[in-house]
Amino acid sequence: MMRSLFSAISGLKGHQTMMDVVGNNISNVNTTAFKSSRITFQDIISQTLRGAQGPSASLGGLNPMQIGLGMQTGSVDAIMTQGNLQSTGKTTDIAVQGDGFFQVSDGTNTFYTRDGNFAVDNTGKLVQAATGMALVPAVTIPAGATNLSIASTGQVSWTVGSTVTTGPVITLAGFTNPAGLTRMGNNLFAVSNNSGPATVGTPGSNGLGSIQSGFLEMSNVDLAAQFTNMIIAQRGFQANSRVITASDEILQDLVNIKR
Repeated sequence: MMRSLFSAISGLKGHQTMMDVVGNNISNVNTTAFKSSRITFQDIISQTLRGAQGPSASLGGLNPMQIGLGMQTGSVDAIMTQGNLQSTGKTTDIAVQGDGFFQVSDGTNTFYTRDGNFAVDNTGKLVQAATGMALVPAVTIPAGATNLSIASTGQVSWTVGSTVTTGPVITLAGFTNPAGLTRMGNNLFAVSNNSGPATVGTPGSNGLGSIQSGFLEMSNVDLAAQFTNMIIAQRGFQANSRVITASDEILQDLVNIKR
């Protein structure tokens, strides 16, 4: 069979995967603190028809003669750039300006997130509004507290009656390779073998970003870039489909030589 058929099939699969990545990015264009992905390709092994030959006293050298056998997905990378901040006016909505992740726990495991959509539950704990996971370290606001504030350094304070109380500090976790974190759904990330361990610190120190109360980080998806990638994926898919059609026509002509 013709090599072009199988090369084109690999091209169809690769561009379908590219469309999957683009579709996921666009679907999350309004997801709080979502980090977009990008796909890269690499070629598959090439069949060598003739190896390279070095020059001799009378003849020059010859380059290798190789025919590629298609393409494959090289990587799907997370783009961890900062998203724009959107003002909400809600004190417990907090955004990270710079590097770092909030820490939340389900009681057993610790996860990391840039989604600062927090709320106070009926016990006074500050929890993630979407999952109910508690912020780490735990922040418990007493009943009747007013004038809740969260400083850019993570310091939480409130007023009970006429007494101003200083609560715990909301810390951030940093990673050597944040793009190596594993996505767990619900805007959560988990440590992986290539992310490095979490380094916990106070916001604004040791390279960690600051906290902005009353704001949420928006998705970093660039719609213009995604629509461009959609066109590229579609045209790449069409081109590979055309190669399959042309190869099929050549095989049909070959079969029809003997009638």
